[in-house]
Amino acid sequence: MPVLLVVWLVIWPIISAIVGTIWLKTDSGHQLSLSTYQFFFSDAYSLNNLWLTLWTTFVVALLLLLLCFPIALYLRFAPPGRLAAYVQGLAIFPMFVPSIILSYAFIRVLGPNGMLDILLNAAHLPKIRSPYLTPWGPVIGLVWDNIPLTVLILVSGLGAVSNASIEAAQDVGAGPLRTLWYIILPRLTNTLLVALSFTVLGIFSAFTLPYVLGPAAPEMMGPFMQRTFRDLYDAPNAITQAVISFGFCIIFGLFYVRSVVRNQRAR
Repeated sequence: MPVLLVVWLVIWPIISAIVGTIWLKTDSGHQLSLSTYQFFFSDAYSLNNLWLTLWTTFVVALLLLLLCFPIALYLRFAPPGRLAAYVQGLAIFPMFVPSIILSYAFIRVLGPNGMLDILLNAAHLPKIRSPYLTPWGPVIGLVWDNIPLTVLILVSGLGAVSNASIEAAQDVGAGPLRTLWYIILPRLTNTLLVALSFTVLGIFSAFTLPYVLGPAAPEMMGPFMQRTFRDLYDAPNAITQAVISFGFCIIFGLFYVRSVVRNQRAR
């Protein structure tokens, strides 16, 4: 039964979308054509939207690793206590904030004439350029939104690093950096790939944060697909954009599948 549900809800829509973009309806009937793909890869606006999505994905993934990895290390190796509980609570808190509420809070704090502008004006300091409606708006929102999942994945991966191995490294004189490089990171490679894969899949499928916080042009693939389908009534090109996005996502999805297979073989 679960296999049939996956085929019905996932596999069949993917096959249907791919076939629908190469078996197009014309006045003389259906025929094989790659015209929608040729249009996408020859259209400067479509390529700019794809590039913005890839740039946002790279920046968000990098910022998440830089931010969440130290948090995960602290939660894994810090002694139990009130501070560790507070850090864990703050790291998990974004999971319970809906994207639309996050977008509104972002606008009220970092938007033009928001709380930050009011505080800077009260301190007689110059205003800063708001990231709202710029490519950095979705970056900030997506980083905040993906912190809980990334931290949970990394903490789970760090659970495979035993305290005995850390103590053994310290006994032979290894400092914190050497312990991190030779003991922790080699056992965390698969976990980092899994965290990266989930981040990429989440960013490519994101709609609310890029739509509300991002610029109108260029725009990320989520709003681009929605606008092409709803405003332009151009279903073939919207489906083509979805298939191309799926093509990039499946590359990172293979990292996750490969990691699962390697873990099963290791067991």
